Amino acid sequence: MIKCFCCLLTIAISVNGLAQTGASVSFTKWLSVQQAGSPVISNNGQWIAFTQTTTDWANNTYDTEVWLSANDKKPFQLTRTEKGSSTQPRFTPDNKYVSFLAERRSKTQLFVIAVDGGEALAVTDDEDGIGNYEWSPNGKQVAFIKADPDTANDKSLKERYGAFSVEENAYRQNHLWLINIDYDSLLLAGSMPCYKTNNNVVASGCVQLPKAKRLTNGDFSVGNFSWNPTSSNIGFTRLANPLPAFGISANVAMVDVLSRQVITLIFSPSPDNFECWSPDGKQLVYSSFGNDTNAYFYKNNPLYLYNMNTKGSIRILANVDEDINVIDWTVAGLWFSALQKTKSGVFLYAPSTGLVRQIPTSIDIVGSASFAKQGNQVLMLGRNYSDLNEIYTANMEGNAFSAVNKLTMYTQQVQPWNTPVNEVVQWKSKDGATIEGILLKPRNYNPAKKYPLLVVIHGGPTGVDRPDPIPAYVYPIMQWCEKGALVLRVNYRGSAGYGEKFRSLNVNNLGVGDMWDVMSGVDFLAKKEMIDTSRMGCMGWSQGGYISAFITTHTNAFKAISVGAGISNWVTYYVSTDITPFTPQYLQATPWADPLVYQKTSPMTTINMAKTPTLIQHGELDRRVPISNAYELFRGLQDNKVPSKLIVYKGFGHGIGKPKERLAAVWHNWLWFNHYIFGEALVDPPLK
Repeated sequence: MIKCFCCLLTIAISVNGLAQTGASVSFTKWLSVQQAGSPVISNNGQWIAFTQTTTDWANNTYDTEVWLSANDKKPFQLTRTEKGSSTQPRFTPDNKYVSFLAERRSKTQLFVIAVDGGEALAVTDDEDGIGNYEWSPNGKQVAFIKADPDTANDKSLKERYGAFSVEENAYRQNHLWLINIDYDSLLLAGSMPCYKTNNNVVASGCVQLPKAKRLTNGDFSVGNFSWNPTSSNIGFTRLANPLPAFGISANVAMVDVLSRQVITLIFSPSPDNFECWSPDGKQLVYSSFGNDTNAYFYKNNPLYLYNMNTKGSIRILANVDEDINVIDWTVAGLWFSALQKTKSGVFLYAPSTGLVRQIPTSIDIVGSASFAKQGNQVLMLGRNYSDLNEIYTANMEGNAFSAVNKLTMYTQQVQPWNTPVNEVVQWKSKDGATIEGILLKPRNYNPAKKYPLLVVIHGGPTGVDRPDPIPAYVYPIMQWCEKGALVLRVNYRGSAGYGEKFRSLNVNNLGVGDMWDVMSGVDFLAKKEMIDTSRMGCMGWSQGGYISAFITTHTNAFKAISVGAGISNWVTYYVSTDITPFTPQYLQATPWADPLVYQKTSPMTTINMAKTPTLIQHGELDRRVPISNAYELFRGLQDNKVPSKLIVYKGFGHGIGKPKERLAAVWHNWLWFNHYIFGEALVDPPLK
């Protein structure tokens, strides 16, 4: 018996040792890196708040809490919500409080906590919970979004007939609500018992939390919104309903806070989206594609200024050849960010002169920014190529940011790690298009040696890969590089950051042109004698999963492929996805109008050519890329006797959003490719 136990122990040790051979950082440690997000600065520029997200393995979740800093001092943790997160930090206009959302009672509620310390005070106790919110500029009210509750009729129908839904009617409209803020009431709420006397009169001394009042009503849904600086009205995006496929219905509207009258300001056949107000509240910025209803998934977003007095609009920033992300409109001008290949920059537009200038930040990738309204202080979330995201502060002086200060030190978490070397490379695709990619090498890279190659393809298709010390999600790129492989991350045609023409190159050519870009990148490395072409693998998620599926049915160049939440049949996808307009925009037709383009671009059309061992990973409840695509690909591969495995992650949609299942997906990829590329045993993930 002892001998058998020792044998089993030896096998377990050898399997665990084999599982991460060549990798010095465990997957759990890699997936536990803390991250910063949601930076916001107070009006006076004195205080900054941001969120920190950590991995909670015990509860299989990610915990987000609010951190605070004063005058560029070391940040400290402000919130601690048990069994939940604290999100969406905001400063009250008087700079005295930080507000945030948390599920500390039933549902998600709004809380405030003083910047100089103390306990958090509840602002709402809404039975349905609240969503996105914003303080009025005068600090007297809070507007928030809430989904309509089930009606009495809805409940009666369910009780009588059970649960069912009508397609394209299964939604609850989102509407705006208002709360009047009285800080004294917040402090006293609950201090005395609240009940009604025999005369139906509320007991004296009773102080309750403020009751929200509905601001908008009707058969429409509220999207993003913002208070006018005068606090008299709110601009918002008005939608037919909140379903993703109905984004085309978006218009720009405004609601008067006193009269509750809703006026639609901008309405066109394409999506019109509210962006922000001018500092004086007399103009607003919105995006619109006008009459173009068949290209908004891949074309640049045109921006306009709307004048509240003249009721007229003018196009702005037409010469910026990239999607524009509006940040804010301050007295200095309209701030926006835009991708620049693998970088992103901050820009300032002066509406009075039309002048646009890029503001140097000394940061390769600026993710978001926040501007003080009563000073020149700036807060940014971003990173340099070799870093993790950090929080930066700066001052706006003249045409540049000065006194740029890195307030956080998240990169220190990975500095001792054996991270790969990132290099931006460039090559020509089959049709002459210039393609960029990120080539990751081991730190001890030897140019005299040929390495195994793993190609990792991003989603989107309008995503973009940048240099990154620890590329994450479900592909252990860092560990593969340390193990002795090169990794190529391809910014194929359609990727953002390279202009509208480049993003349009895979229109009517999905899969086909994308594969040109991947395979030409492989050829580029092969000609440099950097890779062992007999040991190559390819993988990706979402659109990257689709391209991987297309590759597995069109070439035998790879030894193994992994398809994550990928499309295998564009017809199946079109009829069941939650973003129906996506496919006819990229393929320029429905399958009933042009079945040939759907056949040309669908991996299932050439399934009989498949020979490459293929791992398929998919979320059970995926609506973006419905799981039928995974079953089709798996059955086709099985019928053709191709080594294949389908792994379904239970309870998940398009992404794997919990740490334990994400860890499982990492192990599944690690073991699959290590077997076919490195010749290791194909075993189950270890239990320890």
